[in-house]
Amino acid sequence: MEFKETLTLIYDIILFVIMSIIYICETIILTIIPKRYREKSIKGKIALVTGGAGGIGKIIVQKLSKLGAHVIILDINKSALEDTVNEIKNQGGKCWGYYCDISDRREIYRIAKSIKIEIGNVFLLINNAGYVYGKTLLDIPDEEIERTFKINVLAHYWMIKIFLKDMIKANYGHIVTIASVAGLLGTYNCTDYSATKFAAIGFHESLFTELRAHGYEGIQLTLVCPFLINTKMFDGVKPRLMKMLEPEYVAEEVITGILLNKVNVTLPNSIRLFLPLKYLLPAKMCWDLMYRIIHGPQMMMTFKGRDNTNMLQDNNNITEKTEKIHLQ
Repeated sequence: MEFKETLTLIYDIILFVIMSIIYICETIILTIIPKRYREKSIKGKIALVTGGAGGIGKIIVQKLSKLGAHVIILDINKSALEDTVNEIKNQGGKCWGYYCDISDRREIYRIAKSIKIEIGNVFLLINNAGYVYGKTLLDIPDEEIERTFKINVLAHYWMIKIFLKDMIKANYGHIVTIASVAGLLGTYNCTDYSATKFAAIGFHESLFTELRAHGYEGIQLTLVCPFLINTKMFDGVKPRLMKMLEPEYVAEEVITGILLNKVNVTLPNSIRLFLPLKYLLPAKMCWDLMYRIIHGPQMMMTFKGRDNTNMLQDNNNITEKTEKIHLQ
């Protein structure tokens, strides 16, 4: 290394240390200040939530509406979509619903174009929709693996690409990725699901790097990695050491993460203490901890997954004509 490069490196290290002290002090100060004084306002902002007609997505939509956001829902469950939009409208909120199969890239682009023309630019995007089949690798049909990747990963690309341009122009916006602890640690019966969540996390963090490197500090990104949530999605699963998370709690933490511009939201917080062990412990010891103490594989062996009836219903839903439900 040349002398000039060495001096530059020393300067960067000193600057890093100084900034680290500032960041630590900032964190301590913000921890002391009550949350209500640090939360940003999303009143009047256009928010889009995929899979917002049911589960935690619906609760997030309700909470966003109560905060004054104008909410757009994309969902494949037509009846639930209509019910949710009408419910928000009856409560005095503004809500639009679009029936959309987000596994179809062309359909996403078509719907997004309509949204821009009819409603406006989206500045809060929550990629919430998820899909899991729930079988071991050799029991997962090829088309189900492809469908899982299209919904859990590729749809994030298409949704963000279409709305990010406007965020960049304004240097303002917020993108939320609902991933999973299964994207931080491989899970039994989830070779497809875990892989997509790992990919979603990698995509989110890479996008964060790109935006920060180009100076778009006004665009916030929040990565949410919850433990198993007590919904029908993981029906039959019974964790050993901790309870499944309640949808209301997860949704509230997502909203808090948005309002406080949090970069990472891992639920519960105790998960952060265990994750480093994956890299610090010897591989055999890590496996014993997972198998004998945590019972990770065992709890997922009771996962019911999807049956042929559900598969047929899902496929029938996909073939329905896409249409818009527009309520103001």
